[in-house]
Parts: sequence; structure tokens; C-alpha cells
Amino acid sequence: MSNLNYEILAQRSNKVIYKDGDTTLKVFDNNFSKAEILNEALNQARIEETGLRVPKLLEVSVIDGKWAIRLEYVPGKTLAQLMEENPDKLDEYLDLFVDIQKEIFSKEAPLLNKIKDKFNRKISMSRFDATTRYELHTRLDSMKDHKKICHGDFTPSNIIITPGGDYYILDWSHVTQGNAAADAARTYMLFCLKGMDEIAEKYLNLFCKKTDTAKQYVQRWMPIVACTQSVKGKESEQEFLERWVNVVEYE
Repeated sequence: MSNLNYEILAQRSNKVIYKDGDTTLKVFDNNFSKAEILNEALNQARIEETGLRVPKLLEVSVIDGKWAIRLEYVPGKTLAQLMEENPDKLDEYLDLFVDIQKEIFSKEAPLLNKIKDKFNRKISMSRFDATTRYELHTRLDSMKDHKKICHGDFTPSNIIITPGGDYYILDWSHVTQGNAAADAARTYMLFCLKGMDEIAEKYLNLFCKKTDTAKQYVQRWMPIVACTQSVKGKESEQEFLERWVNVVEYE
């Protein structure tokens, strides 16, 4: 960035997030897909229209030759930071976490991509053999079709708690519409990938209790979400994800 006054909030492999006054600026690398950037901005706008608490989309622009999305800046700490700082309040924070996820599921945005379409594409792209892919496609097709908003990356690091105690939900780049149990399975998996197995189990038990969902039903989604995650190609995750995907063979 040519303007050195910007404060870096977060740095990823293909984008940098800056604080610019009372706005947040997400600047993408030159090799990032323009279509994906525009789709992320569109997703943000669609979610904003549902009334969920999200930072407002302000503009999409090109800065120093790089595409950027500007959003309203929300002050506060992430739920992940609060969990780390106050381990004695973990149960209270998890309770809020699941309540926020339920709030998301209570909304609909009919123009969002469908989760089954996305998952079918990812299964086809994966490096698993044809037999495993067939089993995963078949399992996915047998799941009920719903129209709930599924965040796609629902973790405590994507929830901001403001100094006044309000919450805002960040990062809608992976959002789809579909079955809530699929999104819960993904959240469970993301906890496990960070080595937070105990919190993953607490989360899943709480989610199933609060939504009156059978735990086995969420677990049926896990080989599918593991396969979709494997397409990202992170070598450090592959062995773990393959073990989950291979559960299909024994059911």
C-alpha cells in the first residue's frame, strides 16, 4: 500500500486487511480471482439485507492496481480472543456462539449459491478415488434440502464483540444456503483442525441440544465437509481429513 498510515489488522497468504479511519479495507493480491472478489462483495450485500449484524459494505475499488473491498470498521475483540483471555467463561461464550449461529440459520437469502452445488463441485475436484467420490456424492444427494443461510467459516475468530456488548459477524466469502447441520459439521471440523477437540465436542453437544438436532445427523455430514476442505490442498491437514473421509467406507 502506498499510504503508510494504514494499520494492518490481519495478514493472509493472498490478502491484507487494513484499518483506515472508521473503515476496514481488505486488499487482495493481483493473482486473486476478480470474480471471487466481486462475489464476496455481493455475498456481503445480500447478508446485509437480511438484517443480521454485519459490517456494512461501502465500496469495491482498485487501489495501487489491486482490488479491494471497503467495509465499516467494527471496534472490539473477537470471540476467539475473549475465549483465550477468559477461559473460565468458555461455556458462556460457547452459548453465545451457538445462539449467533441459530440467528444466522433463522434467515434466508434466496439468491445465494446452494451448499449442495458447491459441495458436489468440491467432491468432484478432490483427489479421492472414484469409489470414494461416488459414495460422497450419493451421501450428499440423500441429505435434506434446506434454505438456511450457512456461513461456511463460522468460528469464534469471525465474531466481534464490541465494547458495548453487541456482536457482529465477519467474513461472508464462503456463505451459501442449505442445510444447517452441514454448517455445524464444518464448525466442528474447524475446531478439530486447530487441535481444539474438547471445545469441538462441547460445541457439537450444545448445538444439537439448542437446535434439537440428532448428533448422528451432523456426523453424517463430516466426511463430506472433510472432503471439501481437502480441496484447499493444505498438506498439514490432508492426513487428518483423509481419516474423516474414509469413515464413509465403514458405514
